[in-house]
Amino acid sequence: MTVTAAFFYLFATITVASGFMVIASRNPVQSVLFLILAFVNAAGLFLLMGAEFLAMILVIVYVGAVAVLFLFVVMMLDVDFAALRQGFLQYLPVGGLIGVIFLLELVLVVGAYAVDPALVRSPGVPIPAPDVMTNTEALGQVLYTRYFYFFQAAGLILLVAMIGAIVLTLRERVGVRRQNITMQNNRTQDTAVEVRKVPFRQGI
Repeated sequence: MTVTAAFFYLFATITVASGFMVIASRNPVQSVLFLILAFVNAAGLFLLMGAEFLAMILVIVYVGAVAVLFLFVVMMLDVDFAALRQGFLQYLPVGGLIGVIFLLELVLVVGAYAVDPALVRSPGVPIPAPDVMTNTEALGQVLYTRYFYFFQAAGLILLVAMIGAIVLTLRERVGVRRQNITMQNNRTQDTAVEVRKVPFRQGI
């Protein structure tokens, strides 16, 4: 076994184990930490495939922003997970059916898996030599030429999802003191400062 194969099995095993612990862990903070571990090992798999740009994006964006955001949200919000699990049994039949379908699909994929040597030798998109074009430049050319409209559609979908999440979580709170910039700019010395004579050894 070569060193590359050893690292592949190491990263792949930790990734699968971390993904399983994300859904099996009872503590949500530990689930997020296992998710971060899965992202880091997936980045290692990308490095082994020569996709260093995707590996860095996975670490910087997902680990550095998304997963850390999940961790802070879980730690800061007082979520009652016991109340969330109360309706678990009524969704169990549908969830079990979907799980069985996914399991059958995985069995069919793994059982019929075969590596075609001709397909490996002639990939659909030829990878340029490093001295001709870097990996990042090749990815950018493919993404912004062949898949440009799909890329823009994905960005539009993400924008709509972000706006929808903001609208759904926006709540109008009554009785909350808010900043009034116009009133602050119109303040004078008479309204801003009040001088009081406090008696000796007495409060205001």
